[in-house]
Amino acid sequence: MFKRRWAVVLFVVVIVILIAVSASFVVKGNDKPQYFTVKADRGSIRQVVEATGTINAVTTVQVGSQVSGTISKLFVDFNSRVKKGQVVAQIDPALFDGTMLQAKANLANAQANLAAARANLEKAAATALQAKADFERTDGLAKAGVMSPQQLDLARANADSSVAGVSAAKAQITQALAQVTQNEAAVSVAQTNLNYTTIHAPIDGTVIARNVDVGQTVAASLQAPTLFTIAQDLTKMQVYTNTDESDVGMIRPGQPVLFKVDAFPKDSFSGKVSQVRLNATVVQNVVTYNTVIDFDNPDLKLFPGMTAYITIPVANAADALRVPNAAVRYKPDLKADEIRALYKKYGLDSGDESARAAAPEGGSAGAAGKQSRAQNASAGNEAGGPRTPRLDVAVIWKLRDDKTLEPVRIRTGITDHTLTEVAQVLKGSLNDGDNLVTGAMTASSGGRPPGAAATPARR
Repeated sequence: MFKRRWAVVLFVVVIVILIAVSASFVVKGNDKPQYFTVKADRGSIRQVVEATGTINAVTTVQVGSQVSGTISKLFVDFNSRVKKGQVVAQIDPALFDGTMLQAKANLANAQANLAAARANLEKAAATALQAKADFERTDGLAKAGVMSPQQLDLARANADSSVAGVSAAKAQITQALAQVTQNEAAVSVAQTNLNYTTIHAPIDGTVIARNVDVGQTVAASLQAPTLFTIAQDLTKMQVYTNTDESDVGMIRPGQPVLFKVDAFPKDSFSGKVSQVRLNATVVQNVVTYNTVIDFDNPDLKLFPGMTAYITIPVANAADALRVPNAAVRYKPDLKADEIRALYKKYGLDSGDESARAAAPEGGSAGAAGKQSRAQNASAGNEAGGPRTPRLDVAVIWKLRDDKTLEPVRIRTGITDHTLTEVAQVLKGSLNDGDNLVTGAMTASSGGRPPGAAATPARR
């Protein structure tokens, strides 16, 4: 009885061990990676530069005041159309009228002083002429012994004094003339300040901002205050956008531009690049360049200050063999020896450079990021301009019918950041409809291996 019981227990243990071993072999046999694939296809690829910018008028003038005072009248308001020279505002001129009257009175006084100085000159000249005649007669009589030497000296002194009086009268005239000129300048300044109390439009355009109201005091002592902002012509406008330094090499004056605004989300507007300014702007180590885009606004639908979402086409490829960027970034989770074996099997070089290009280094994210940045930075840097981007070499992995991987070395062309053009197949074969691996996962891990993509682009 005891032996039979132990035999049953031993039989049960053996059965359990056999079941566990069988299960482990089954699990190990199913521990194969499950690949996510996307088919290569043909179609067009358009590479673009995207940015945001602000809509502005071509010419915008800020109308200010050169004199201080109180706004007494306003003749225009927001959105008013104005002509060059049109009166747009009036500053109370009372104080400036008083200054003008005072300056004119000072000028009249100076002119009167000038007239008096000229009369004194004539009087001094007559006195000098009489003193000269008296001296000549006294001199003759003194020689004849009729007049004494003392009388002759007195006559000579009177003649010299009268000559000095003429010189003093001439100096008074010069001084009076200077005073007249000074007061004339004061009258001119007073008249100019009085004229400045009337504000005129400097250009033809539309008032887009009014910053004052009637009764408001403006002070122009330190800085000219801005009363109005006038846009010259809202049918011809510009977009100012900051372009990243990695994209600016692909932009050329004359390139067509498409953009949208939030006010009209269903409408697209077109323009062209007019200028890429050389002055760089650096914000938190990010270097950008200001790009100016001209466009027509005949219906006045777009207003200054709107945010524009810019798309600048820089390259286009029609009927190109396309592969998803996820396939270009994918790196199989294989050992270096296994990758070299696959390279050798399918005719690819198995050098260190090829192994590094295919083997995961510190996870696929780092290698994928480096390759993606290299592709993005390469586009448009050739001397031929944005339509002849520099090409890079990449290795993509096909999934064969027997569920094995086949490496294919390609030369990539332009990219729209979703699909990449295959400019040339360097090693291996790649045709429209081939299944390209974009990611993988194993049943045992329950998640993505280091070489898998985050999500498949298409199934």
